[in-house]
Amino acid sequence: MPSASPNAPRETPYAGLTPDAVIDALESVGLECDGRLFALNSYENRVFQVGVEDAAPVIAKFYRPRRWTDAQILEEHGFAAELAAAEVPVVAPLAAGGATLHHHAGFRFALFPRRSGRTPELEDAETLKWLGRYLGRIHAVGAARPFAARPALDIDTFGRASYDWLLERDVIPADLRAPWSGAATLALDAAARCYERAGVAQTLRIHGDCHPGNVLWVEEGAARGPHFVDLDDARTGPAVQDLWMLLPGERDAAERALGLIVSGYEDFRDFDDRELHLIEALRTLRLLHHAAWIAMRWDDPAFPAAFPWFAGPRYWEERILELKEQVAAMQEAPLRPAPPA
Repeated sequence: MPSASPNAPRETPYAGLTPDAVIDALESVGLECDGRLFALNSYENRVFQVGVEDAAPVIAKFYRPRRWTDAQILEEHGFAAELAAAEVPVVAPLAAGGATLHHHAGFRFALFPRRSGRTPELEDAETLKWLGRYLGRIHAVGAARPFAARPALDIDTFGRASYDWLLERDVIPADLRAPWSGAATLALDAAARCYERAGVAQTLRIHGDCHPGNVLWVEEGAARGPHFVDLDDARTGPAVQDLWMLLPGERDAAERALGLIVSGYEDFRDFDDRELHLIEALRTLRLLHHAAWIAMRWDDPAFPAAFPWFAGPRYWEERILELKEQVAAMQEAPLRPAPPA
């Protein structure tokens, strides 16, 4: 899931990004486009597969205006380049004219090679170990130096900022504002206690949004295995943030999967078990952040089309129940990695 600043402007950000504008942008960096243009599924940014004369198609990502600074985008690109240099299979941006970040007609964009693959089979033990090994390698690189410009993922940035933004605007139905506020306050308090139990966990550069949709599994050839895509949400955060989104929902199955991922992870980097206290807290922060993210983007026509139920009371009733369930989950013992069979 993408990130959003609580101060993000409310506007229609991509009105001028017509097909001709996309092709003009790519031709401004020296590519000769053949007219083939396919929009790919993306809400936060706009992403296209573009045909190129006498060459493989490229993927063009147009960044949402004013979401990240140039320095923050370039840190994303630099992190991807470091990972690629360490032979971690990430889809890193291509350089054109010696640069990876380009500007044209008020838009910023980057180019990527096209990669094909399927969603990884997270029920397979070897797949989970393989993912764990590469996550360990990603974090070994991520721990080598900090981000200077990109923000952190923590209770303040994902939780309290989202809570404040939603209550300061006319987003939640009036009769549900108090119940939602009460549930969210209890959830944030419980998340803070999870962080207290975890102690001073190390933070490092992480993928930040490592759900199965951001992993392409290549089945054959030298490139066989997982390929990590979309570092757009790379932030400073705890290592476990990149592990928990790969887990199933049922506790026994989650602990089996976690055991397999951690066993692969520790082939390359030690995993701090104290971070297990953060899993449900991080899940809670993501739930709060997701609601705020949709609200912040509501003036983008893609969002009402994709989330038509967001404006109705049922959505907020479900979020209240969800937050109450998270309060209970954060009071339970944390997940523990089951020893691999």
